Amino acid sequence: MAGTQHTAGAAPQPLVVVDQVAMTYTVRSSAPKPASGQPRNRKGATAGVVTSHIEALKPISFIAEHGESIGVIGTNGSGKSTLMKLITGHIHPTSGTVYATSTPIMLGVNAALVQQISGEDNIILGCLAMGMSRSQAESKRESIIELSGLGDSIHLPLKAYSSGMGARLQFAIATSVDPEILVIDEALNTGDAQFRGRTARRITELREQAGCVFLVSHSLGTIREMCTRVIWVERGEMLMDGDPAEVTARYQEYSDHLGRNRVKGARLLRKKCKSELVRTEITWTGVAPRA
Repeated sequence: MAGTQHTAGAAPQPLVVVDQVAMTYTVRSSAPKPASGQPRNRKGATAGVVTSHIEALKPISFIAEHGESIGVIGTNGSGKSTLMKLITGHIHPTSGTVYATSTPIMLGVNAALVQQISGEDNIILGCLAMGMSRSQAESKRESIIELSGLGDSIHLPLKAYSSGMGARLQFAIATSVDPEILVIDEALNTGDAQFRGRTARRITELREQAGCVFLVSHSLGTIREMCTRVIWVERGEMLMDGDPAEVTARYQEYSDHLGRNRVKGARLLRKKCKSELVRTEITWTGVAPRA
C-alpha cells in the first residue's frame, strides 16, 4: 500500500504531519464490591479504585499534503475519532507529535450552534466564533444559507431543526472561512442528494485552494466520491493507506466477514492488510521539529 517514505521540510510542503502518534486512555473506576464478610467502608462501598489503561491508538505516522481529501474509515471503536481529535488538538497524544501549518477546523466544534436562536443568528455567531468581524460574517451570510439549502427554515429556531438540517448548517458555517485544514467527523451521512452534491463541490473548492480535508464516514460511497486517498484504522492500528477504491473494497470485505460472524476470515484479512502496509517514515532534514 501507499505508505511511502516522506522527508518533512522538503517540497511540497505538507499541511499535517502525524509522527508516531499514539493514545492510551487512563480510566479509573470503583473496585468490585467485596464478598460477604469482607471489610467495607462506612458507606458500604469499597475503598479501592481500579485503574485501567485502554490503548485507543497505536503509533501511526502519515503526511497530509496540499490538495488531498483523506477519508478515514474503520468499524465503531476503531480509533477514528481519537485520531481526528489528536489532529485538531482537542486531546494530546500519549506519545508522538502532530504538526500542522494552521489550526485545523473540526466541523461541529468550531461552529457550535445555539438551540434557542434562529439559523440565521447562528450563522453570525458561528462566524464571529471563528474569528471573523461582524462585516465579514454579514458578507458570508447568503453563501452560507445557499450552501446549507435550508431556505426559509433559516429563520426558525435551531431547536425546530432535524439533526440533518443542523448538520447541514454546521458544515456551511465551518467551511465559510476557507479553512486550510478541515476535519469532518460523521457529518455528511445526512441530507438529500442536492446537499451531498453541494458538499462535494465545496470540498473540491477547498482542495483547489491548497487546502486539505479529512472526512470520517461509514458511507463508503461518500468516501469514494469525495476522497483522493483513504486511511483504514482498525483496533487502533492503521491497516491501509491508499487508493479509495482499493481500500474501501478491502474494508467492505472485512465488514462482510464480521456481518456473517466469520471471525477467522476477518482476522486473517486484517493480518494480511497489516503485513502489506508500507509504513510511513518521517525524516526531518533542514528543519528542527517543534517541541
